[in-house]
Amino acid sequence: MTVAEPQKVLIVDDDAGNRQILADLLKPDYTVLLAKNGAQTLERAARHLPDLILLDVMMPDMDGYDVLRRLRADPLTEPIAVIFISGLDRPEDEATGLKMGAADYITKPFNATVVMARVALHLEVVRQRRLLEHMANADGLTELANRRRFDEIYALEWQRARRSGKPLSVAWIDIDCFKQYNDHYGHPAGDRALRAIARTASACMRRPADLAARYGGEELVLLMPDTSARDACDLVRSICDAIAALDIAHAESIVAPMLTVSAGGATRLADSTETAAAMFEAADVQLYRAKKAGRNRVEWRALDEDGAVPAEALAGNTG
Repeated sequence: MTVAEPQKVLIVDDDAGNRQILADLLKPDYTVLLAKNGAQTLERAARHLPDLILLDVMMPDMDGYDVLRRLRADPLTEPIAVIFISGLDRPEDEATGLKMGAADYITKPFNATVVMARVALHLEVVRQRRLLEHMANADGLTELANRRRFDEIYALEWQRARRSGKPLSVAWIDIDCFKQYNDHYGHPAGDRALRAIARTASACMRRPADLAARYGGEELVLLMPDTSARDACDLVRSICDAIAALDIAHAESIVAPMLTVSAGGATRLADSTETAAAMFEAADVQLYRAKKAGRNRVEWRALDEDGAVPAEALAGNTG
């Protein structure tokens, strides 16, 4: 969710009239999703990841308490805020919901003012929490994911690739002769160039699962789940070409008259016995190969159960 997008509220009630009342209240300010039972709730929560769920307690087949237990058991939906809505108004009923992890409890029949106030309050808490999470996970200069965030996502995607048997690709990108650029043009110009390169790399990675991060200094790292060595190498080469096309003058470069980058990558193939750390190091080795071979190029290694597919098959100058 970006700052400009309205927050999403999932309304869950087996009574169509109640769903409509709540939807009419919230639609002017929020994106509203609807579900009429527990199974729909779990499916739509996982697919849409709403900011808040208004969850009826008494429903056939699966009551609200069971739905909340299942939401909390799934790492994907566990953080979603939940407000119970119920005709049960005994203090012990409210206490049960709150002890299970609900953020609040609203009794039926609805009071429109109370519903709007409590929804607004909890969505503001969600917004503030996500802002803090973004600040903790983003690099301050480039606004890409930072090293800590990359490491977290890489570990998750590695485990997912092991379970699914699908390929996983990772790449390093390093700006050629960046020290000379900073020495000649000054560090403020270097920061502007790094931001432009980061924006370009991120814009080229259009799939939601792809991730670009600043790992340190002038080094970026790219994560491409479910991407073959060939496709990943082609994508990284296109990023390198797009960066060169920015035509950022670099009078002190020994490579080209503009800023260029070198890249090295590795792909985990099915049945690979390599570890996550070994694959990361393999990509770094390929970056070193690219620099040693003259910079402004991409080198790649595909890891399988036998070791490596020859990098020369995927290597080459950009442009």
